[in-house]
Amino acid sequence: MPSLLIPALVFITYSVLAAYFWRAQSRGEGDLLSRGAVGHFVLIPLTLHGYLLWSEIFSVWGFDFSLLNVMSLIIWLTLLVYWVARFFYPLGCLQALVLPIAAIVSVLPGFFPVEHILNNTTLLAFKVHITVAMLAYSLFTIALLHAVLISQVEKYLHRATLPRILRNLPPLLTMETLLFRMIGIGFLLLTLTLASGVLFSEAIFGKAWQFNHKVLFGFLSWIVFAVLLYGHLFYGWRGRIAVRWTMGGFALLVLAYLGSKFVMEMLLGRA
Repeated sequence: MPSLLIPALVFITYSVLAAYFWRAQSRGEGDLLSRGAVGHFVLIPLTLHGYLLWSEIFSVWGFDFSLLNVMSLIIWLTLLVYWVARFFYPLGCLQALVLPIAAIVSVLPGFFPVEHILNNTTLLAFKVHITVAMLAYSLFTIALLHAVLISQVEKYLHRATLPRILRNLPPLLTMETLLFRMIGIGFLLLTLTLASGVLFSEAIFGKAWQFNHKVLFGFLSWIVFAVLLYGHLFYGWRGRIAVRWTMGGFALLVLAYLGSKFVMEMLLGRA
């Protein structure tokens, strides 16, 4: 099978489904169709995208964790979480928002191949560390999407009108409940990621732990989300306060890993 065929199929199927669900959402049918039989079609590009990630990330030399591979993996996990969560929550609109992003991100590694091979990838500790870290990133990505949508809904509610695409979102209280559940689980996974990096650095990465900009921004992000959860639990923080703290924590998390990879790989051309 030609090497470009699967990426083309992934892009086309994601794009077609994105257009379909966007139109359905504008008619107020997005969530109904997403939770019905049509929603299962998302498994087609998800499976193909997963195969692409497997072939691009895993190599005979180790894990190829380049910036674009990591971005593609995070979006794939995000969409997978949405696909599973749709059985329990009305998330049709949110899935529709992620589909076009997935279409673009899934094919970027093929257009901009930059290798970043990680060693020690046969170790169980390394695999667990990476898996937990990627899940944390995915959950915080979902939290960011929720925060953006909450801010938009609140803004338009003050104008007594909502764009058609936002009219069929879950109620704000449901959105905020989901937001804090995602942040809570993501915070737990981020805690495990940071703790394992500090305590088992030599076993995971083959070198002693070092305090650098990644660690700094990672811990700053952890502090921001810890304060947010504390404020929500004991002071009832919600609405705009929750949105701002979520965006701030996510920005620090991006700087901790993706930001440095962008500078090294895209700007400096070094893995």
